[in-house]
Amino acid sequence: MEPALKPSSVRNLLLRALLFIVSVFLLRFVYVITVYGGSCTASDYCLLSSQAEPLAVAGNARGSAASVSVVSAHVGLGSSATSALWTSREWRKVVEFYSAMLQDLVVEGFLSPAFKCLCVGSPSGYEVLALKEIGVSDAVGVARKRAPPLVVAGGDPLRLPFKNATFDFILVGQSQDHSKQPVDIAAEIERTLMPHGFLAVLTASAADAYSLQSLAQLFPGFINVRAREINYSDSPISLREVVFRKQEGANIVSSKSNSHTECPIHENKLQILQSAEPIIQDEPLKPWITLKRNIHNVKYLPSIADISFKQRYIYVDVGSRSYGSSIGSWFRKQYPKQNHTFMIYAIEADKAFHKEYATKKGVTLLPFAAWVRNETLTFEINNDPSKHDVEKGGGMGRIRPIGGSGSHVSTGSVSAIQGFDFAAWLKRTVTERDYVVMKMDVEGTEFDLIPRLFETESICLIDELFLECHYNRWQKSCPGQRSPKYKNTYGECLKLFTSLRNSGVLVHQWW
Repeated sequence: MEPALKPSSVRNLLLRALLFIVSVFLLRFVYVITVYGGSCTASDYCLLSSQAEPLAVAGNARGSAASVSVVSAHVGLGSSATSALWTSREWRKVVEFYSAMLQDLVVEGFLSPAFKCLCVGSPSGYEVLALKEIGVSDAVGVARKRAPPLVVAGGDPLRLPFKNATFDFILVGQSQDHSKQPVDIAAEIERTLMPHGFLAVLTASAADAYSLQSLAQLFPGFINVRAREINYSDSPISLREVVFRKQEGANIVSSKSNSHTECPIHENKLQILQSAEPIIQDEPLKPWITLKRNIHNVKYLPSIADISFKQRYIYVDVGSRSYGSSIGSWFRKQYPKQNHTFMIYAIEADKAFHKEYATKKGVTLLPFAAWVRNETLTFEINNDPSKHDVEKGGGMGRIRPIGGSGSHVSTGSVSAIQGFDFAAWLKRTVTERDYVVMKMDVEGTEFDLIPRLFETESICLIDELFLECHYNRWQKSCPGQRSPKYKNTYGECLKLFTSLRNSGVLVHQWW
């Protein structure tokens, strides 16, 4: 028989159990204070009165208790705790910031007290309270979690809990800046806004023409009526307010240029091209050194402009060779991504490199040759005599149609490979709402691919292009003689780069 527990043992067990329970509640309390800034909900085992976390946005602290009382009465709220929250110093700062901004919209005719209004991404309800205080009584906020009586729960942000064409005015706060699905959220905003209704977007982005154009592309059925800097005297952060108006029955509209071989050159592209590094005009005597050094002079697009508001971020490496050739050694390590995650496509016809990509996460391999149409091609490996391990990709691959001209000099083995219409694939894979970076190193085929990209207008889908142009360079081993591998001259390469820049494409000389 087990001996009975001594009274002291029982007391110790009870004491330990009590300490464990107290520790659990203390840890929960610390968690709530840390995460919610002193606020909680009923499901959080509240030890404090429920309130929303104040934003660090400017305004003054002269809160009006009278205006809050009017609003409280209007929404039917008698809670003294909530009234005290609304009159707190932090709340008044934020609410009065929004009030000043919204009053300007009333003066400019973009907002009216008679409007039915929605605030998207408003977890605390500051914007809603500000609307009610300036006389817009029919206003509500929507967020993942409700904050009554100002904010209703939206649950899925990709499906707002409102009928089509419900609101006259929608305000979108900075939640759009951090959204991973901005296009889907924009579609919901378009659905719930009435024709001719106004949309105001408050953002920390859109400071440059490129970012502003990207934001506008999220709302193709809208016109941009005004953009301004919010610059109140005591504001600690810089914000921009962009106002759009919805067009009745408007569809996606894209600008068309005068020529089918050119992209529309908007102000955003002009600003970027003016900031780009110059093209090297004179043929380098030592191109291997000059072009490699030139990569340090490149003005990357993300270093010039804000690349927010894009649907997806995509890198296409045409002629990728091994993973370490450019994807691993350059793009993933050096290209400035502004904290965005990129989808990566590697296009490489040389079978010697295919096995390696099977182990690389986040990289989709297209084991074909980028070409102007779908057809079987000859694929030539120009072996480097100094590299004997052909299986590791010692040579560089060139493609040409079967039965094509044999005017070029063959320096290696030739085999059959499947080519695909690269321009058509690009148009199927990406859209103007995506951010697309491309590197192209295709051993002379650029003189076929680039014209095809212009012909199909696929070139307009590329935001930034790193292009290696192959020409009859001076040979290292035979001073004074040019390489017979390529028939094109440096002057023709220069024309190719110039035509791309003149058409609004940010292109850089790759090596």
